[in-house]
Amino acid sequence: MSRIGKRPVPLPGGVTATQEGRQLTVKGPKGTLSLTMLDDIRYELAADGVTVGPANDGQQARANWGMQRTLVQNLVTGVTQGFTKVLEITGVGYRAAVAGSNLRLQLGYSHDVNYPIPEDITIRTPDPTTIEISGIDAQKVGQIAAEIREWRKPEPYKGKGIKYRGEFIFRKEGKKK
Repeated sequence: MSRIGKRPVPLPGGVTATQEGRQLTVKGPKGTLSLTMLDDIRYELAADGVTVGPANDGQQARANWGMQRTLVQNLVTGVTQGFTKVLEITGVGYRAAVAGSNLRLQLGYSHDVNYPIPEDITIRTPDPTTIEISGIDAQKVGQIAAEIREWRKPEPYKGKGIKYRGEFIFRKEGKKK
């Protein structure tokens, strides 16, 4: 029995949910998001929220129940508040800046790394060592943050690289004489 799946997803004021075929569409002040619904899961739309439950007693339906409820919750949160990931850059000479529709990263390579910013994502650099990625789609925000981090992962000896804010980097002791 899914504990997360039992709870209904409340719809705040200004947010509407509609179902067309196998698509669940949520509209809110920040935009519109949609989710392809699974056959093993039943979705019940009401004025106050969306209830998610298994359509049968199969193992796959019970396994997907909580995940589908969380995906619906992410739709509602995305169109009301949005999602933000913050990356921090550590290292001498490492910095980032937004130049037009590209994110320019200087990460110790012989060249600058230019990352194109997608249309529905906002990237800000409040200072040269901080990158804020914002958008309404949680999966897309996380994917872009992971792709940027991939250019220079934090290393364990000096901690240089790109890390998520609040991420703990396990530090190793250097070589002894």
